[in-house]
Amino acid sequence: MRILLLEDEYTLRLSIVEFLEDLGFSVDDYESGDDALDALFQKSYDLVLLDVKVPGMNGFELLQTAREYGKELPAIFITSLTDVEALTKGYKSGCCDYIKKPFELVELQFRVEQALRSECLKTSKKMIQLPNNYTYDTQNFVLRHNKEVISLTKKEKRILELLIQNRGNVVTIEQFQESVWDHAVDPANIRVQINKLHKKLSAKLITNVRGLGYRIDL
Repeated sequence: MRILLLEDEYTLRLSIVEFLEDLGFSVDDYESGDDALDALFQKSYDLVLLDVKVPGMNGFELLQTAREYGKELPAIFITSLTDVEALTKGYKSGCCDYIKKPFELVELQFRVEQALRSECLKTSKKMIQLPNNYTYDTQNFVLRHNKEVISLTKKEKRILELLIQNRGNVVTIEQFQESVWDHAVDPANIRVQINKLHKKLSAKLITNVRGLGYRIDL
C-alpha cells in the first residue's frame, strides 16, 4: 500500500518514512503542501498523513481541496496544534484521525492500520454519484445503473474503485499496475480487463484517454 506523507521537519519525516517502510508500506514524502497536492493528483494513494503548519498550502487546505475534487482516501493529521479549534477544523476538513505531536511511532502504526482497516470515509459518504446515472455503494462495493446492480469480479471492482478514487483525473497503466495488480503485468492484460468491464456497462462510464490511460469524469 502507498502512503503520502507531508511533514516539513526533516528528522521526523525521515523517521516516519523508515518506520512505515519497515512495516511494508511504500511512502512518498514531501515537505511542501503544494508539492504534496501535485503528487496526490498524479499518483494513487491508500492513505495520506498530513502535518498542518508546512510551507505552501497547509495540511487543512490540502485535504479540503482534495475532498472538493473527489479524493476520498483516508487522511490522518499529525500536528503540534492541540487546541479544540484546530481539532474541529481538522475533522471538518475530512480527516479520519488526528495525532498530536509528540507521539510514539508505534502509536502511528496503530492509527494507520485502524484507518485502513475501518475505511472510515465509507461511513461519511456511502453512495457516490457517477456520470450517466451510475452510483457506487462504497460500503457494499456495488455498482448500479438506474438502480440495477451490475455484477463485477473482484478485479473489476478494484479497477473501478481506483478510477472512482481518482475521478476527474486520468489513471495511467502504471497506476493500475501498482494499485490493482501490485506486480508487473503486461499492459495489454490491463486493457483487456478494462475492456471486459466496459462491455458490462450499458451506458458510458469510463473514458479511454488515448495514450495516457482511463478516466471517470466528475
